[in-house]
Amino acid sequence: MKKRFTETQIIGVLKEAEAGKKVADLCRQHGISEATYYNWKAKFGGMSVSDAQRLKALEAENTQLKRLLAESMLDNAALKDIVNQKW
Repeated sequence: MKKRFTETQIIGVLKEAEAGKKVADLCRQHGISEATYYNWKAKFGGMSVSDAQRLKALEAENTQLKRLLAESMLDNAALKDIVNQKW
C-alpha cells in the first residue's frame, strides 16, 4: 500500500490543527477524511518529526523480528517432524 503522506507531512497537518485551524477545513484542504485525521491524531499526536521517524524504524525492526521468529519456529517444527519419523 502506497502512503500519500510522510510522517513529516502528517505532523505538519496535526500542528496546523493545534494552531487553531478547524478540522473540517484542514481535511478539505489536504484531501483527507476526518476519520483519517483522527487516526493520525491518535497515532502521531504530540510527536515531533524525529519521534515519528523513530517509531517507523522501530515498527520496521519489529516486523523483521516477527518474520525471523516465524521462520525459526517453522524450521524447528520441520526438524521435530524429521526426528520423530520412523526409519
